[in-house]
Amino acid sequence: MNAEKTGALIRALRTEQGLTQKQLADRLHLSDRTVSKWERGAGCPDVSLLGALARELGVDPGCLLAGELGRNPREGGNMKRIKFYVCPVCGEVVYSTGNASVSCCGRPLAPLDPAPAGGAHTLQLAGMDGELFAQLAHPMEKGHFISFLACVQYDRVTLVRLWPEQAAEARLPAVRRADWYFYCTGHGLFPQKG
Repeated sequence: MNAEKTGALIRALRTEQGLTQKQLADRLHLSDRTVSKWERGAGCPDVSLLGALARELGVDPGCLLAGELGRNPREGGNMKRIKFYVCPVCGEVVYSTGNASVSCCGRPLAPLDPAPAGGAHTLQLAGMDGELFAQLAHPMEKGHFISFLACVQYDRVTLVRLWPEQAAEARLPAVRRADWYFYCTGHGLFPQKG
């Protein structure tokens, strides 16, 4: 940890949040002299404080250690680069169209690798009343079910969460061109052209 870089980052983030040194110190149960010392580069925050300090400043603790915010390069919002993440603890679903650092329940998440579809992992699409009806012939049991279905168009993502003991189906607005993704809790992520 470079004390000067980390101090400069703490100062920039604190002022961005509209906090004085005293206000930040009070939130962390420290003296404002301690925050001043960090910002001058005369010392670094104790490792035991990094989590709380990062939460107060709205950043990842790794950014404080590095002394800089890692910015993702602009990729032009290309939906073809979409990545899905599923938390193994709570089942939360997250997606990104760039290089994101995603974590949930205190664990970093890796993007799901798509597998080839087939059998019970084949999505059936049919037009119905001006909408699309998406359906899978897949068991929906508590330990093995389709967790989500996503319709990815050039400018938007429509994601439908599915739950055990309900049918593996959803009604969505009619679309012409889209890529479809669905996630089986037992077998992973499956892509399908629409």
